[in-house]
Amino acid sequence: MLPPVPNPSDFGITSDYGFLPPELPLEILPDTYYAKWENIIGNLHHLILSKRLQSVVDRLPILSVTHLQTDAEWRRAYVILVFILHGYVWGGNTPTERIPPQLTVPLFQVCERLELPPVATYAGVCLWNYKPIFSHEPATNLENLACLQTFTGSLDEQWFYLVSVAIEARGAPAIPVMLKAITAARTGNTQIVTECLQRLAETIDETTALLQRMYENCDPYVFYNRIRPYLAGSKNMGDAGLPNGLLYDDGHNPEYRQYGGGSNAQSSLIQFFDIVLGVEHRPTGTSRKDSESTGDTKARNSFIHDMRTYMPGPHRRFLEQIDSVANIRSFVEARRGDSALCIAYDACLAMLRVLRDKHITIVSRYIILQSRSARQPFQPANPSIPKTTNLASATPTDKKKLRGTGGTALIPFLKQARDETGEPAIDAWARRLLSNGPADKKFASLSKVGEQPDGHLEVVGLCGTWTAEENEGGICHW
Repeated sequence: MLPPVPNPSDFGITSDYGFLPPELPLEILPDTYYAKWENIIGNLHHLILSKRLQSVVDRLPILSVTHLQTDAEWRRAYVILVFILHGYVWGGNTPTERIPPQLTVPLFQVCERLELPPVATYAGVCLWNYKPIFSHEPATNLENLACLQTFTGSLDEQWFYLVSVAIEARGAPAIPVMLKAITAARTGNTQIVTECLQRLAETIDETTALLQRMYENCDPYVFYNRIRPYLAGSKNMGDAGLPNGLLYDDGHNPEYRQYGGGSNAQSSLIQFFDIVLGVEHRPTGTSRKDSESTGDTKARNSFIHDMRTYMPGPHRRFLEQIDSVANIRSFVEARRGDSALCIAYDACLAMLRVLRDKHITIVSRYIILQSRSARQPFQPANPSIPKTTNLASATPTDKKKLRGTGGTALIPFLKQARDETGEPAIDAWARRLLSNGPADKKFASLSKVGEQPDGHLEVVGLCGTWTAEENEGGICHW
């Protein structure tokens, strides 16, 4: 007996909004009991700038969560508390290790309700943190979106979050389409599966186009030095000043905990694409041959799988159920003679790999290149200004493993995830196009981005081999 194909609405997921909430996020908690929280979050970047956030939070009473009624109110409370938390930790010259009961107590209770860790996640900074500019226009168009909360008050920070919101909205229709494909595969309806895969390939391509709009309004320097430090978690952050993680003080049993920060790996939509297409990710550093030699061909990438614990509980359970019914890869593999079906499937893999390729390019420009400048000796114009310690200023112990806000080594993880995307390809042309072996002269190959041991970047593509140096220009430069 096959398990039933899950109904997205049972998990708060819709065809119009996908993993975004079915109703618009609240801009303010309706009960005036929470006015003190709202007053702080409404002036967050002012309080961070004036270095007064910690003193204001320390004078707060411990507010009860009993006045939170609807799901939207619980989500709003979570957004408020994690933004205040990260501002509290990273808003000074050095990170603050101890989280006071004024934040710890209500945050633990809110997180228990939402099944989230007490840290700023993708859900908190993106999914539940937007509003439409004009109510009569679609709330899912990038041109009609605004952020509810930011740390810096900058256009760059808003744009960084809103591009992800738009991607989630654009990808939403693919969820019912692929559930339809799974159902059709069970009955052997090849035509419907092919049509659904064609639509999925188009949708992934559209999300890639949105991702590339990041360059329009988010400056790499501003992102790396002003925004990214506030998104850092407390896991593997010893170089950034938190060797033990954060001390969550609930007033009774203070406890050190370590959590990853917000990461795009926490996007349920991207993991949904992987699951329905049968893309398998191994632990970082493990090759396909390694898995085959040990017989553990289903070994999961621990980081990607762990990121599900940073998703809202209903979204996590939805992905788990999709994992149990996903059948598209095996359906296509059993019909290798159906060229239309195989081409549609391989096109999805190609589009998903391109999406990851563009993501690596963005990471290279916004983080890797920026980190090289940040590693230069600190020479303030005014020697009396203390050096700031955070994710932007930290010098990695292992310089080959620059870490993301989620706490994982960036380039090795991203490159392997991208390369694994093409492994299920069916047709010979697709396997050659999406593989990382020696290029076949008869086939084009996707460009590759690599971080060399000395820190420079090398890209191999249609323009030949070139390196990304600050003093380079021309059409191939960032």
